[in-house]
Amino acid sequence: MADIAHQWGSDLGFGPTGDLAIVTGSTFGQQRVLRRLLTNPLDYIWQPGYGAGLAGFIGQPANVLQIRAQVRSQIFKEAAVAQSPEPTIDVTLSRGGAAGDVYVHLLYVDAQTGQTQILTFSVGR
Repeated sequence: MADIAHQWGSDLGFGPTGDLAIVTGSTFGQQRVLRRLLTNPLDYIWQPGYGAGLAGFIGQPANVLQIRAQVRSQIFKEAAVAQSPEPTIDVTLSRGGAAGDVYVHLLYVDAQTGQTQILTFSVGR
């Protein structure tokens, strides 16, 4: 399956002929996982349960266990993520502690290719 090349927080990607770029394979899966984790619940009116809403943790006291649980509750809903082996989810705080950035590091197996995927992003202030 293919999708438009759009990394969260960036502009749409353009192909070599000036049209919209598409992504497939593992990049497609990473794009979908990131979109799910950073989308707030109720943002998609046709799928009110879609999204982990990690941005909702901004401005709140950092709770690593709660963030990890939220990621885990949503990551298996993406077809790109293999059920076994179970993904590794690491959540760390920047030097500023509760006032700083929260970093999420995911290690999962792509369900189609069987290759290990690494996805790292921050949930910033």
